[in-house]
Amino acid sequence: MEKIIDENKQGENLILEHKESNSRKLFIESYGCQMNFSDSEIVASILSEEGFNTTKSLEDADLVLVNTCSIRDKAEQTVRKRLEKYNAVKRSKNPKMKIGVLGCMAERLKSKFLEEEKMVDLVVGPDAYKDLPNLISEVDDGRNAINVILSKEETYGDIAPVRLNSNGVTAFVSITRGCDNMCTFCVVPFTRGRERSREPQSIIEEINDLASKGFKEVTLLGQNVDSYLWYGGGLKKDFKKATDMQKATAVNFAMLLDMCAKAQPKMRFRFSTSNPQDMTLDVIETMAKHRNICNYVHLPVQSGNNRILKAMNRLHTREEYFELIDNIRRIIPDIAISQDMIAGFPTETEEEHQDTLSLMDYVKYDFGFMFAYSERPGTLAGRRMEDDIPVDVKQRRLNEIQALQREHSHYRTKQNVGKVQEILIEKSSKKSDAHWSGRNSQNTVAVFPKEHYKVGDFVNVKITDCTSATLIGEAVGYSDNN
Repeated sequence: MEKIIDENKQGENLILEHKESNSRKLFIESYGCQMNFSDSEIVASILSEEGFNTTKSLEDADLVLVNTCSIRDKAEQTVRKRLEKYNAVKRSKNPKMKIGVLGCMAERLKSKFLEEEKMVDLVVGPDAYKDLPNLISEVDDGRNAINVILSKEETYGDIAPVRLNSNGVTAFVSITRGCDNMCTFCVVPFTRGRERSREPQSIIEEINDLASKGFKEVTLLGQNVDSYLWYGGGLKKDFKKATDMQKATAVNFAMLLDMCAKAQPKMRFRFSTSNPQDMTLDVIETMAKHRNICNYVHLPVQSGNNRILKAMNRLHTREEYFELIDNIRRIIPDIAISQDMIAGFPTETEEEHQDTLSLMDYVKYDFGFMFAYSERPGTLAGRRMEDDIPVDVKQRRLNEIQALQREHSHYRTKQNVGKVQEILIEKSSKKSDAHWSGRNSQNTVAVFPKEHYKVGDFVNVKITDCTSATLIGEAVGYSDNN
């Protein structure tokens, strides 16, 4: 739940530039959060060196891979249906096709997919992608192959991801892998392993490479970016065993953010996801210091009630969250804040649900990602708590949270009307080919007439109107960030 899931991207089929020398065809689909889509770019890069070109045609593929998510039951059911579809094509049209599962679901359902249901030939966990060449040769020799070992070191810092289906303007750069926060509803620590950070210089090199290719905005990505800590490699939890020299030269997230902003002053930076208990004010102060770090924080809270937060093992209270929000807004008054919220967590009472609504009233988030609780096998909540809130009650509570968020989103969006804001043009508007679409520093989408501007331009836009989620305006010239 800590990760943003873009519903528009689910099941996206990835295509990259063909190499003439490659003779095999790879069909790869991704589900779940942005980390999975980022990992698919790493996989495509590895397999491109192994003779695979990507294809949009499932029927022609030699190898079909699906990168999976275990965060929500819906994602898992969707992947299962896709595996059934792949197998139907394999039986009827392409018996030589090999099918593999990557990512979080692979780790959790390895024996079920491979041995019991025989739906796949290959199962690869999120830390084992470098082993793909060996695993594929096993499959080519007629054996099933599996590697779901979770690593203490692997960060893929030495793999240059192939940017797939990219708009050429915005990109994601992974800075951590795994998670140490044992939220009781979340399966990530069990599927992606313990938290470790990527070497800072490899991050800066990837960002410099993106800038040289014309990218204008980078989102630093991790399950929990604020707890980034590089001290020479290894797990974050082992930092206490580090030498005095390692501790003295360690790089935390605020320092990394500062390094990124200085390395490419004309590039915009965002980051996701933050955890309230790990976000320190030096991060916010670094944001305030650099114009090219966007004024936006995704700060999941999940519930507004202390008892439920404790049951979720969230490691912060309602009061501590309010204090953090107040301090963030004191340092950056025009910052946008978004949330993750779970409705109907086990044992949640009506009064506790009201606490969530009152917390939302206090913060008035710009937008949010809201879900009804779904029990995930393998989580602490799944093992120890009965999913005792009726489905209709969960849905009604979710509807109330969503309705309140729409109200707050409109309130926040309206505050932009009359202002001039810098927008980075990303693509044509979905609703009108005569308009550009891009985002402001606060991550709100803006649309405006195309005129002579182009994708990748930073444009000052006078905001004249809005809907609850979109700013509408007119360009008044280039910003000085071009």
